[in-house]
Amino acid sequence: MATPGRFITLEGGEGAGKSTQARLLAERLRDAGHDVVLTREPGGAPGAEVLRGLLLSGDVAWSLPAETLLHFAARAEHVERLIRPALARGAWVVCDRFYDSTMVYQGYALDGDRAAIATLSRLLGFVPDLTLVLDVPVCVSVERMRARGLAADRYERLGEGFFARVREGFLAVAVAEPQRCVVIGAEGAAEAVAAEIWRQVNALPVANYQ
Repeated sequence: MATPGRFITLEGGEGAGKSTQARLLAERLRDAGHDVVLTREPGGAPGAEVLRGLLLSGDVAWSLPAETLLHFAARAEHVERLIRPALARGAWVVCDRFYDSTMVYQGYALDGDRAAIATLSRLLGFVPDLTLVLDVPVCVSVERMRARGLAADRYERLGEGFFARVREGFLAVAVAEPQRCVVIGAEGAAEAVAAEIWRQVNALPVANYQ
């Protein structure tokens, strides 16, 4: 039987560099000889990707409870179809966003029912081994989003006040769960941020990737 792998999530607001850092971490783990699955939320499995399109397009004005439940429906599919099987075979899973994003975006930033979101997270029965919260000032988030030159998704159109609530929410989540969450200043060069992430991964119990 394969030794179970580890589950690492990257969280943070828009423009924090999550996707870049998730990719760099996955590459470094592969270079160290690990089987690695790089994935994202919402999405990561065929059914979950369908729900991602519905959630981010802005074509439907979902009620907040419906939006929250759609995120968890996508997450349940993602866990069962991709994440759990990968970990069971001994792979490491690096995920760009997980349930902390629902707590922050729908709970803190949109003033949803945080107790209900916490209950849904517990019912999922799946906790990351390590959550890396990438933190940047709101002005940096806005500047990086503009530099992308891409059409804004639904959340990116909500403005700086929304981004400030998102940042505060992620920091609150990290304070509440210090045994799982590590806040990493992500304003600097991608290489420096990646080095700090690697240091934190190496601090995991029984981890030794040098």
